[in-house]
Amino acid sequence: MNDWPEGFSGGDDRGSRYGRGSAGAQPEGARVMRQVRRGGPAGPPGQRGPGPAAPPYGVPQQPSYVDGGQGPAYDDGQGYDSGYNTGQVYGSPGGPGGPAGPGDGRTRGPRPAPNWRRRIKWTAITLVTLVVVTSVATYFWADSKLHRDVDLSKVIDRPEGGKGTNYLIVGSDSRDGLSDADKKKLHTGSAEGKRTDSMMILHVGGNGDTLISLPRDSNVEIPTFKGSDSGKMYPASGATKLNAAYAKDGPTLLVRTIEYNTGLRIDHYVEIGFAGFANIVDSVGGVEMTIDKPFKDKWSGADFQAGKQKLDGQQALAFVRTRHAFAASDLQRTKNQQKFLSALAHEVATPTTVLNPFTFYPTMSAGLDSLIVDKDMSLWDLASMFWAMKGVSGGDGTSMNMPISGSVGGNLVWDKAKVKTLVEQLKNDEKVTATGD
Repeated sequence: MNDWPEGFSGGDDRGSRYGRGSAGAQPEGARVMRQVRRGGPAGPPGQRGPGPAAPPYGVPQQPSYVDGGQGPAYDDGQGYDSGYNTGQVYGSPGGPGGPAGPGDGRTRGPRPAPNWRRRIKWTAITLVTLVVVTSVATYFWADSKLHRDVDLSKVIDRPEGGKGTNYLIVGSDSRDGLSDADKKKLHTGSAEGKRTDSMMILHVGGNGDTLISLPRDSNVEIPTFKGSDSGKMYPASGATKLNAAYAKDGPTLLVRTIEYNTGLRIDHYVEIGFAGFANIVDSVGGVEMTIDKPFKDKWSGADFQAGKQKLDGQQALAFVRTRHAFAASDLQRTKNQQKFLSALAHEVATPTTVLNPFTFYPTMSAGLDSLIVDKDMSLWDLASMFWAMKGVSGGDGTSMNMPISGSVGGNLVWDKAKVKTLVEQLKNDEKVTATGD
């Protein structure tokens, strides 16, 4: 009995082809691959390949992969090479999907040229973003370190403001933060509380900046004032030394006294103590000064030779505090203070300080930790002050003492006519022609 299905009953017609149970030795052709294209025109509908109708049992004639083999040659006239003849991997160079040419089959086409314009653009964007982020972070860090402890709104009966900006810069003898060893090293003494060791008005305007020292022994009248802490009104106390105003009720009374005696409105207040001053100088690596004459002062610890030299924090503090070594003690000291502060501002604003983060941030930290300012002071105001001081030291502005006409009881008396002219010129932001000692 024939066990094959009816569709396979034509045994004699199967010939000697291999497969489907045939015992013939001839192997069956390679199975048709979907991606293989057959040569010749397509047959009529229902015919699976070119040439005559499909052989019995619905099996199409298979193509030959070797030249001269049975069936039609596998060549569509377009140079297709399956790679089976040569042993090449399907899709490698020389075969389908790869460029023809010598090599080991891994050769690639030329790498495209880099897009330098695109690279430069993104590099620039990255750098600008980094600068902006760093600048914003630095601004908020620095702004948070300012000690805005002085409220100028508590000052009463204030004069009208003028053109430009007036800063009152005060150096106090505060010993806060100093150990006993520091006090001995810096020759500060151990007095309690704090007093004004130096006072300056810096006018920043469009006709040149002006730095005016106010001797602490200036003979002034302390007017009626409102207590900064108590809020009570206190009567005028008559003529006394200018630094007594600060000792009596701090910065607000000092501002009130200066405004009352000059008629010039103070816009911003800046104060620094002994320790902060020395720390700022050390943070910039010292300040170079030219000292005209040698001098010594056992009270301040000063011991200087004439000539150009770099002062560290300890030496700088001694230089600006020395008064007993000079005949005109307070006036000469204020001149030294102006000279040094201008040099310090110039050193702080140099590119070697500003552009070097290892110098810039310690200097900023030392300065901001040491400064006491008014509540309306911004970093921009502070920067404007330092740049103006640098300009004064560079010869673009004017530095002077408050005009003095004489003394009474050891106190220095201001020249009222010259002071009036000076104040009017400052209020109108005019070029200062008034002179002082």
